[in-house]
Amino acid sequence: MNELRFPEHFLWGAATAAYQIEGAARDDGRGPSIWDTFSRTPGKVYQGHTGDVACDHYHRYADDVAIMAELGLRAYRFSVAWPRIQPDGTGPVNTRGLDFYDRLTDTLLARGIDPIVTLYHWDLPQSLGDRGGWTNRDTAEHFATYATAVYGRLGDRVDVWTTLNEPWCSAYLGYGNGVHAPGEQDPAAAFTAVHHLLLGHGLAARALRSAGARSVGITLNPADVRPADPQSAADAAAVRLVDGLHNRIFLDPLLAGGYPDDVREHVARIVEPTFIRDGDEKLIAAPIDLLGINYYQPGYVAGRPDGEGNAAYPGTEGAVHFLPPTGPLTDMGWMIEPAGLTRLLERIATDYPGVPLLITENGAAFPDKPGVEQAGGPGQVIDTDRIAYLDGHLRAAHEAISRGVDLRGYLVWSFLDNFEWAEGYRKRFGIVHVDYLTQRRTPKASARWYQEVISRNGL
Repeated sequence: MNELRFPEHFLWGAATAAYQIEGAARDDGRGPSIWDTFSRTPGKVYQGHTGDVACDHYHRYADDVAIMAELGLRAYRFSVAWPRIQPDGTGPVNTRGLDFYDRLTDTLLARGIDPIVTLYHWDLPQSLGDRGGWTNRDTAEHFATYATAVYGRLGDRVDVWTTLNEPWCSAYLGYGNGVHAPGEQDPAAAFTAVHHLLLGHGLAARALRSAGARSVGITLNPADVRPADPQSAADAAAVRLVDGLHNRIFLDPLLAGGYPDDVREHVARIVEPTFIRDGDEKLIAAPIDLLGINYYQPGYVAGRPDGEGNAAYPGTEGAVHFLPPTGPLTDMGWMIEPAGLTRLLERIATDYPGVPLLITENGAAFPDKPGVEQAGGPGQVIDTDRIAYLDGHLRAAHEAISRGVDLRGYLVWSFLDNFEWAEGYRKRFGIVHVDYLTQRRTPKASARWYQEVISRNGL
């Protein structure tokens, strides 16, 4: 393959999320989150796994940052656990919770690693969940107050702030099909949550800017939705519907001034959108400095009157058939198609010009285990499948840049093996292996490969 070089100031890093790695679920005044509750609900998480201990990053962060520095990471995207800052979601700030992120930020900066803060990666305080969670408009207001508190402690050292991670998952998986916390299955609640999440972003972004934040954005997981038959008008209609529910319902209010008409009409067939108030869309559409893109796989759909639909896309029953993934798959059963990333980045840059993009997550789970069965010998993980996946997607990202996309950086998911939500600890995304019994960290072959990518700024 040809050698490829990325732009001179391209940002290389890795990403994680608080509930997936921190552990210390009851330390220093942390309150319960909806994921603490969900993971303890029988049948919701694989083998009843929880994030109580996870990777114990809360106590081992200094050693983890040392590994980041050894690998040459230039940036680290982490999320702040709202229940550490406000155990009940409102009220007094828990300074001991802020102290942890203070220490983490200082340790990163001392190693020359830029901190990128995500304020919400799904771990809503349970007390807010008890009051309706994101179906309650008050949650958006509380989120802005929480964002202000975190910025007040870290804003002098953190330049890049993102409000939400993947509100599609929070809304549709949390309230639509119920496979994520809080586990509800209510199409009306899912659409209500979509709007309140976006409102929370708008309110938090305004609060951050008022406090002096220089770079404010949001992270989405937009989908590259493709027709089963490019010549089929029915399949094109299915693409339009799914694209509206997955992509345009978020991208248009954020970057084009308001919800698209066809999406509004679809939502109104399920729930009267009285939760959208005058002024909301203007607030949501306030300019952002950065759009985070999480990409893992494309999706293929067909338009069929007997389509089974998908509860994660309310209202697609009797209209859409979601094709099962084909070809090489990850351990999550996800389709591997790097070209989808190029198409997605180009589409966003074309339809919503002027906003710098950052790949905030991209990676793959594979069933890699250290031991004598691995080619590298005991204790090593030679994860050639992951290296091939990352190589292909970095080439796809480079292709998008060559076509004029303003892509500023790439953050691999994930730095560590971790708690993979409803899949528990059985799916490993990390470039660093974690032995969950001993908490020993071992960089995989993919970590060493990525270290070389960073050092040469290319492939």
